[in-house]
Amino acid sequence: MKGIVLAGGSGSRLHPVTLAVSKQLLPVGDKPMVYYPLSVLMLAGIRDILIISTPAELPRFRRLFGDGSGLGLRIGYAEQHRPGGIAEALLIGAAFIGGDPVALVLGDNVFHGTSFSALLQRECADLRGCVLFGYRVGDPERYGVAEVDAAGRLLSLEEKPSRPRSDRAVTGLYLYDGDAVGIARGLRPSARGELEITDLNRVYLERGAARMVDLGRGFAWLDTGTPESLLKAGQYVLTLEERQSIRIACIEEIALRMGYIGADECFALGARLATSAYGRYVMDIAREFGAEAAVPRL
Repeated sequence: MKGIVLAGGSGSRLHPVTLAVSKQLLPVGDKPMVYYPLSVLMLAGIRDILIISTPAELPRFRRLFGDGSGLGLRIGYAEQHRPGGIAEALLIGAAFIGGDPVALVLGDNVFHGTSFSALLQRECADLRGCVLFGYRVGDPERYGVAEVDAAGRLLSLEEKPSRPRSDRAVTGLYLYDGDAVGIARGLRPSARGELEITDLNRVYLERGAARMVDLGRGFAWLDTGTPESLLKAGQYVLTLEERQSIRIACIEEIALRMGYIGADECFALGARLATSAYGRYVMDIAREFGAEAAVPRL
């Protein structure tokens, strides 16, 4: 399965700060925002990943991740010259996707919950059609909203409805089978000239091949698109990390636990950041896995 992180857009709701830097490179807690969606793909077992961003910002992402080999990944990059809708990511990444299934995640979404990795891997392994991930919200009129039956099959999809049929918001994580690129090619642009992800999902719905997985209690889904939500997300992450002595979306630790890299490789990644608490945490995790670099040499 392939993975795409859509990290384009102008981040206009965060102006003026995003006039200087990509929204997805702003800090959420102690790490760049893009670490969070990247960690979702890694937890799903996906190692072939494409990052889509603007021509001006792609060099910064390359500087951050390189080709991904240090994390046991294969990371490529592609340009989105102007905002063209979420579904456009499938066309930009068409050659990368080929005929494979694909997971698409938005670069400003934060997901956190127990057993998330197992859930993602199960859904990827059993994928037929498309799978969306729903989250109950108190203000569904602000989101894309899905109505489902008792088995989780989609009955309807609405974009920011004035009278929502349910309280399940569609989050920024989408799983698609090998038909997604072909469907995206057949979409008509909206009045704004964009390819809407809701239109693509409706095609799957009409085929009877769309399902929603409910992210239940104890799970957090955070959108970081405004100054207020960005601040709240950072506070959530820092509070949870302090109280539980963990690091959310620590990509080096995930790479180690998923078997993408070894303990010594993980330790070396942490050692490059040893002056920070984040780097020392990575080194400590590597020690727990028996990194030889942590053994004193006489």
